[in-house]
Amino acid sequence: MTLSAMFLAALPIGIGATVVMDLWGLLLRRLGVATLNFAMLGRWAGHVLQGRIRHQAIAKAEPVRHELALGWVIHYGIGVLFAGLLVVLVGERWLQAPTLGPALLVGLGTVVAPLCFMQPIMGAGFFASRTPTPARNCLKSLVTHFVFGVGLFLSAAMIVSP
Repeated sequence: MTLSAMFLAALPIGIGATVVMDLWGLLLRRLGVATLNFAMLGRWAGHVLQGRIRHQAIAKAEPVRHELALGWVIHYGIGVLFAGLLVVLVGERWLQAPTLGPALLVGLGTVVAPLCFMQPIMGAGFFASRTPTPARNCLKSLVTHFVFGVGLFLSAAMIVSP
C-alpha cells in the first residue's frame, strides 16, 4: 500500500473517529463535565507561529485571531494523523476487515500526546499535575482516547461494510 493510499484510507477514519470523540465530549458537557476548549489549542498554535511554544497557563496567554477555528482544524488534523498511525501499524489487511483491538490500542496510546506533551506546554503539567484534580483529568483523557479508539474501529468498519 502506497503512502498516498494510506493517507486516503486514514482521512475518513480519522475524521469519523474524531466526530465520535466530539460526540462524547458533547455528552460530557451536557452532563456538566468540563472538556477541552479548542480555542486554547488554537491559541497555543497561534503562539507557536509567533515563536512561543511553552506557557505557564494558556488560558491567560494573549488571544490570537480565529483561535477557535484554528483549534478545531488542528483537532481534526491530529485525529487524521492518529488514524494514519493506525493504518501504518496494522496495514492493509486490517483495513479490509477491521477489528476492535488494534483500534483501541492505538486510541489508548494516543493519550500520551495530551498527558505528556500538550498539557505540559500549555501549563497544566505532566499528567495534569498542575490542575486541581490531576487524577480525574487523567482519567477523563484516558476515557476520551478510549472513545477515540472505538471511533477508529467504527469508522473503519463503516467504510468496508457493503
